[in-house]
Amino acid sequence: MMMFINITMEIGAARRDIRIDSDQKILEGLSVLRQSGKLPMGANPDYFRSRLNQTLVSANKTFSEESIFDGDIITAI
Repeated sequence: MMMFINITMEIGAARRDIRIDSDQKILEGLSVLRQSGKLPMGANPDYFRSRLNQTLVSANKTFSEESIFDGDIITAI
């Protein structure tokens, strides 16, 4: 069953609020945002930092695997 979450992704100066399937890999979500022009093209970060959990998050795992929930802000590092 799909479970959607609403989060904010920050990469450099770009900041986007998105609604996304929690079982999708973070890197895949980032790719979709870039292809649709919502984030600038560039290098794909391997890690993000979750503001809610204050933890390092791998872009190669799903949002649910990394315990990313509604309202979180993940920032590329």
